Amino acid sequence: MGGWRKKLVVLLVFYFAGFASAIYCLAPVPKGKSPKQKGFVQAVFKSDEFAVSFNEGMHKCLDFAKDAADKAGKYVKQKMDERQQS
Repeated sequence: MGGWRKKLVVLLVFYFAGFASAIYCLAPVPKGKSPKQKGFVQAVFKSDEFAVSFNEGMHKCLDFAKDAADKAGKYVKQKMDERQQS
């Protein structure tokens, strides 16, 4: 994987991670679950559950990005080989 491709994938991962974090923070609380009387920063960013779920999500996202980049690279190489043969 080339240098600019790797930078693009990393940039997209961070962009979408930030977007997902913003949606998570702004999402309404489900009925029946009232937030504890903590500050916003303590309630969202100091939570162990949030950290674990976010870490798992990021690992899934990175694994998916690596697989997609690998498949795309193989596809492009296959098409280039077909074009060179004809």
